[in-house]
Amino acid sequence: MSRLGETLPRFWGGEPEGIWRFFRPLLAPPIALTVRAAAYGGDRVPPEGGALLAANHFSGIDHPLIGTYCPRVVYFMAKSELFEIPVLGTWLRWMGTYPIRRGEADRESVRHSRELVRNGKVVVVHLEGHRQPFGHPGPIHYGGLMIALTEKVSVIPCALDTWRWSPTNRRPCTIVFGEPMTFEGLPRGRAGYEQAGRAVEAEIARLWRMAAQAAHDGFPDELSDGTKRSGWHCWSVDR
Repeated sequence: MSRLGETLPRFWGGEPEGIWRFFRPLLAPPIALTVRAAAYGGDRVPPEGGALLAANHFSGIDHPLIGTYCPRVVYFMAKSELFEIPVLGTWLRWMGTYPIRRGEADRESVRHSRELVRNGKVVVVHLEGHRQPFGHPGPIHYGGLMIALTEKVSVIPCALDTWRWSPTNRRPCTIVFGEPMTFEGLPRGRAGYEQAGRAVEAEIARLWRMAAQAAHDGFPDELSDGTKRSGWHCWSVDR
């Protein structure tokens, strides 16, 4: 397996962008067919430049949906225990996913995140820290925003309505991307993180309410604020 892990990446240049370009056209339709879902606001994601995509977290399907419907290649943090699982750990590394040690200050993960956004990549973070059990977005940890504020990149709020989705409970799911948010001029340190955090938390909650309404309404062509449906909806909704 170790030898395979060194050989196969050569087929896509050894870079995560290469494997995303190769596999996403193959994997996105099956994912979209497995999960009855719709996306809104995909055109709000800037086509280039570093950014922090801040999403709420309900279900194990959240990462596949973000990866499927976001028009950019995205880099995920994942709990370090996953990288100890044979095959899965190798696959995650190929995709550009990197570990974070939960429950402690993981400076290496933060350093890598900053390097990625500085180099024009999109990093996905769940600012709540873990899956939320009550069906609505929970309070966020402001420290995660340090990546964006320190590197002076935008924060893209993203809301998912996926609560209680599972292979045996294939309820409709929705993902809504918000307008990029910038926080230049905020005070340095914790005060600035908290001010930015309150704004991001409120926007994710607003987007989530629209996501939940869209799922309830059967995925209309546009949301109440005029945001249009986007992405692979033709596979997941109109099949």
